[in-house]
Amino acid sequence: MKKYLLYVFVLCISQSYAQKKINENLKKELDSIMKSDQILREYINFDTSESRKKEIVKELGRENDPNFRKGIWLEMQKRDSLNLIKIEEIIKQYGYPGKSLVGEPTNIAAWYVIQHSSKIGEYLPVIEQEAKKKEIPFTYFAKMQDRYLTQQGKEQIYGTQGQMKQITNKQTGKKEFFNYVSPIQNPATVNDRRKKAGFTTTVEENAKEMGMEYKVYTLDEIAKMN
Repeated sequence: MKKYLLYVFVLCISQSYAQKKINENLKKELDSIMKSDQILREYINFDTSESRKKEIVKELGRENDPNFRKGIWLEMQKRDSLNLIKIEEIIKQYGYPGKSLVGEPTNIAAWYVIQHSSKIGEYLPVIEQEAKKKEIPFTYFAKMQDRYLTQQGKEQIYGTQGQMKQITNKQTGKKEFFNYVSPIQNPATVNDRRKKAGFTTTVEENAKEMGMEYKVYTLDEIAKMN
């Protein structure tokens, strides 16, 4: 009887381990996809140092390419399209590759690709489900939801998204780019919602990290700016 109980215990432990075991091959593939998604975005980020930019160019093997800077947006679009094809195939085969399957931070690789695609609306319910199961942090669902609402011309919920609009400078009469935090539902309570969602910064601090000053705007106010 004791031997039987020991066998059952060992079997349960083995099954539990098997369920938690990371798919290393898939993890490597997703890590590669995430790097592909992020590296050019890191290059164009306003707070990336010149020394780091040189490292990125070297890493990409583009030191002698005079058209690298000029063609960076087109290259990013191509990468995004190819990465989305790969991620959709992975999701078809495995479901969303979350923490249980590929560990952290690889569990947000597919999120990045979807966030940078035109298919947010299609995958948003999946991301919400995975966030509720704690396969990805809830803050990532919040960011995706905000982006989707903003793209639909609606107010965001958590204040994670900034936008840019070209408007006329009334003093000079010239067109200038205006950066702003996209209008937010019930802005007076946004920091409470952010805290509940798991964000560690306020909407004001987040705006500063995006390189802009936080100011409350309505959708109508933004629409009237020209």
